[in-house]
Amino acid sequence: MEFKLFNTLGRKLDNLRPEDGDTLRFYCCGPTVYGPAHIGNFRTFVIQDLCRRVAESIGQRTLHIRNITDVDDKTIRQAVDSGKPLGRVTRQWREQFEKDCQKLNLLPPHHAPSAVAHIPEQIELIKGLIAKDLAYVATNGSVYFRISSFQDYGKLSGKTGKGLQKNADHRLSDADEYDKESWQDFVLWKQAKPEDGINYWESPWGPGRPGWHIECSAMAIKYLGESFDMHSGGIDLCFPHHENEIAQSEGATGKPFARHWFHISHLKVEGQKMSKSTGNLFLIKDIENWGFHPMELRYVLISGHYRQTFNFTKESMIAAGKVLHRFAALYQQLDCMAVAQELPRPNSWGSFVGIQQALLEDLNVSKALGQLHILIAEITQKIRNQSLSIKEKRDFQIGLFLTFDTLGIDLKPYYEKQSELKKRSVPSEIQELADKRWEAKKNQQWELADRLRKEIVLGGWTIKDTKTGFDLRNE
Repeated sequence: MEFKLFNTLGRKLDNLRPEDGDTLRFYCCGPTVYGPAHIGNFRTFVIQDLCRRVAESIGQRTLHIRNITDVDDKTIRQAVDSGKPLGRVTRQWREQFEKDCQKLNLLPPHHAPSAVAHIPEQIELIKGLIAKDLAYVATNGSVYFRISSFQDYGKLSGKTGKGLQKNADHRLSDADEYDKESWQDFVLWKQAKPEDGINYWESPWGPGRPGWHIECSAMAIKYLGESFDMHSGGIDLCFPHHENEIAQSEGATGKPFARHWFHISHLKVEGQKMSKSTGNLFLIKDIENWGFHPMELRYVLISGHYRQTFNFTKESMIAAGKVLHRFAALYQQLDCMAVAQELPRPNSWGSFVGIQQALLEDLNVSKALGQLHILIAEITQKIRNQSLSIKEKRDFQIGLFLTFDTLGIDLKPYYEKQSELKKRSVPSEIQELADKRWEAKKNQQWELADRLRKEIVLGGWTIKDTKTGFDLRNE
């Protein structure tokens, strides 16, 4: 099955496939760890996780790299202001980011390299660019990439030559950099400043630190090779960050950098752009403090198409909670986890194949969810009519398991909560009988277990054994 995904480079749908025919190698720009990531950041990371899961759903092997930016103006400023070592400051926020990723059920990348740990690789890449006369050392000791030396500059974003506006983006032209040959040129190595304190590294051009763009090129090349399959990030990174990555990487190697560019659009909150001034840069902990589960946030973040600006609302979170509770009830009723260890290889989605196909069509999650609701209505009706055959039950078990596994939706917290609520509503004497019966069964005391079951039934309750315990009902 083909996985079609929009490619920013060329502005068209392309088949996402590994160039080597074996492993899909891709790089995702990770967080800058000077503070906690907000839900807008996480929309990008959740969609990237979905993309990986969809690729793996068709048996595709992957090699996923997501970097950590732990050296830049913001991280250094925070370290100096706090009087703490840079590594201690960034480690705190990196650990928080990883905890939030776990809450959202993100698959961990195969490698999560940090910029600081790869400064030698960045220095070597800069040396190669200088040797090719694609970069130059300014009188202030900083090193800049000469944009005019790279003829294909702008092929990703469409911004070239006259299309570039002076100081249109502070990351393209820093106000304090006067020694550049052209205002368009971007920094590869920044000379150390007194306000940086002890946060600098030695280089052939003097003490300083790498620029923002060079770190991703160096780490991507180290872990994926000079050419690889896909590069991803938020749409705001398309220019200048990704454009600069292409220029310096292809300038250094003479080879295509990434064949496919996968960008995720912005997130709005209640119709407003996310910003500090409006106070709507919400964090995962804010979502939890409102009484929502992170799985509800994940469901909301994937529900809109990734290439369209998405409007986050509290109403959408409430609706997501109701939907996930219904999904969980059916998932548990059919005991879908029972098929996890016995799935056919390659996985067959059966009557759920339309959901998989929708996800393979440029991550069309809304279409996939629409088909899921139709199938769930069909399953529910069959259960009510007691017309669900053994074959159909297994088909639905596998289909539901694969669907939620691919969407990355963990329903366990919901049916655990439902089970706990049921358990709390059971009279203590009935619960005690049920617990004793379960112990008797584990000890193979069959007569005692049967006698206890009869006492439970006489008390007006039914008990049904499951693979992990039992379920009490008074229906």
